[in-house]
Amino acid sequence: MEELGKIHQLIVPFMGRNLTFNLETIIMTWIVIIMLLLFGYLASRKKSRLPGPLQVVGELFVSQLYTLSEDSLNKEMAKKYGPLVCALFMFLAVSNSIGIIPHMEEPTKDLNTPLSLGILGFVIANYAGIRAKGFKKYALEYFEPFFIMMPLNIIGELAKVVSISFRLFGNIMGGAIIILVVSYLVYSVILPPFLNAFFGLFVGTIQAFVFTMLTIVYISVQVK
Repeated sequence: MEELGKIHQLIVPFMGRNLTFNLETIIMTWIVIIMLLLFGYLASRKKSRLPGPLQVVGELFVSQLYTLSEDSLNKEMAKKYGPLVCALFMFLAVSNSIGIIPHMEEPTKDLNTPLSLGILGFVIANYAGIRAKGFKKYALEYFEPFFIMMPLNIIGELAKVVSISFRLFGNIMGGAIIILVVSYLVYSVILPPFLNAFFGLFVGTIQAFVFTMLTIVYISVQVK
């Protein structure tokens, strides 16, 4: 139980201030990135009409998520944002599920990771809105339906970042706490392997899909 709340940090003095780095999150994020790059390389190394298992899985992910982007946006927008959607879902799915491997930790149970991805989605969605409508029309929409609604519209946009980030963080962190508490109570014998599979694979994949879908919806709302 002493593991609960323990964070391995690197504190570096810089210009009179201390920069704090969460080593566990940084290392696990790079492990996830390397795993995805390795998977992409192996899946596309020997492309053929009779694909191997890795090529089948890779094509399945890409085709399904690309189709989802086309349905939510349109064909032209899907060409721009489809690759982002595929990369976002696969990164989150692996990040949420990597905790089922012994001695690995989910980088998404650190709020900094989902918050960074939420801010990234917010910036991309608003950038897409400005590109699609022009800055003047984009800015005027914050004053609709009345001028005095502008502060509420801005708060509503910022609330999307908080909502999407804390939803992912809460689910992943909550699952990790439940597994840790149950493991302590039953000495890691019966329930923890089942809970690991449930929260890591099932809940982790669902949350990755929800986060990706919300990002697509935010982009779609801004460009239409």
